[in-house]
Amino acid sequence: MTEPRPRGQQRRAGSTGPRARIDPARFVAFEVLKAVRVDGAYTNLVLPGLLRQHGLSGRDAAFATELAAGTIRRRGTYDAILAACIDRPLSKVEAKVLDALRLGTHQLLAMRVPVHAAISTTVDLVRDRVGAGAAGFANAVLRRVSEHPLTEWIGRVAPDPRVAPTRFAATAYSHPRWVVDELREAVGAAELYDLLAADNVSPSVTLVARPGRSTRDELPGTPTRFSPYGVVMEGGDPGGIPAVAEGRAGVQDEGSQLVAIAAAAAPIEGRDQHWLDLCAGPGGKAALLAALAAERGARIVGSERQVHRAGLVRRALAGSPGVAGVVAADGTAPPYRYAVFDRVLVDAPCTGLGALRRRPEARWRRKPEDVVELVRLQRQLVGAALDLTRPGGVVVYATCSPLLAETSEVVTAVLERRRDVTLGDATALLPDVPDCAGPLDGTVQLWPHRHGTDAMFIAVLRKG
Repeated sequence: MTEPRPRGQQRRAGSTGPRARIDPARFVAFEVLKAVRVDGAYTNLVLPGLLRQHGLSGRDAAFATELAAGTIRRRGTYDAILAACIDRPLSKVEAKVLDALRLGTHQLLAMRVPVHAAISTTVDLVRDRVGAGAAGFANAVLRRVSEHPLTEWIGRVAPDPRVAPTRFAATAYSHPRWVVDELREAVGAAELYDLLAADNVSPSVTLVARPGRSTRDELPGTPTRFSPYGVVMEGGDPGGIPAVAEGRAGVQDEGSQLVAIAAAAAPIEGRDQHWLDLCAGPGGKAALLAALAAERGARIVGSERQVHRAGLVRRALAGSPGVAGVVAADGTAPPYRYAVFDRVLVDAPCTGLGALRRRPEARWRRKPEDVVELVRLQRQLVGAALDLTRPGGVVVYATCSPLLAETSEVVTAVLERRRDVTLGDATALLPDVPDCAGPLDGTVQLWPHRHGTDAMFIAVLRKG
């Protein structure tokens, strides 16, 4: 990613915007880091508004996006490098200055930005936001960072992988140590580095054409490898595509598309009219399922606990003929009749560690103790879904996480507890997807380094 074209931006009295000499794209990235750090914001949610606010599009918007998201992804590595260049603990460096130093380090080590531009623009940013003294400090630190390329820095700051493999992987690939350990258990040591590296690659924008409402011929890009409805965009704003703007198509990772395809394809006994997406927010899978349901005369209910997310589901399903309704309801105590649905999707809340490409801040926010609470919730949701499913129907359980506690262990616990449930073959539903066998026979596990998708897990549970 090359640096953007120079653009000035005036600062009015009382404004919080940058002075004219501060590049707007870099300022937007700086503001994203601040919002993530201070407000607990999500990069993909706060960034579009900031881009619009500062009038950035095209190349400038792409630069700001990569600078913000890439810096957050590689924060662990950059902090180790900065610690080697600073004579005090990073905890003693003012947070705003540290944000700027991380941005400067990403430009120096991972983007095609000339050294003088990466340093001078970062120093100007610190001078504008903090002061002259901090600007001098930033200048000195970044000059030290610029002395070596990234690979050489990793050799200097990461421990010997033969002696401390987890610490090496955590530093070299910028993942918390506990996440490295969990991912090693899930994928195996032979593929671990490939997976960690894939987590640090900026994902392409993938679109889905909702069948019966649009076709992928309407969408710009290259057809996806496995989904018959997707395309990978080569650039531009998805919101400017008519089919997307009209809700006939949407932005959706190919792995997410495959979950919906599998949920619709799982064979059942008897009627196939009443579908339920028990955890439907924000609505991407529900919208694809609604389109697939409409093609065979079925209808889907979108259910979501949080009212504002139920609103997003309602918006995503607007105009689709395959919708029975959208309900704001707790999936663990759903207000639906027992054994009424033919097929149910449980895309359960999870750690999200399978989507670290698209959710760069997730790796730094999640804690090991989160897994315990999420697993408890996942088991409750699957149990509730099975109660709502009639004999002969199916529940498809999916998570955007490859952690064994959230995948095979949840499914195993359900099978041990319920004699009316058997495990179906999800791999047969995606015959064109290679190397996707999950941790239990018949389950599917997608991977970013193998399939170019989020690390989605899929299991089919048949109600007897």
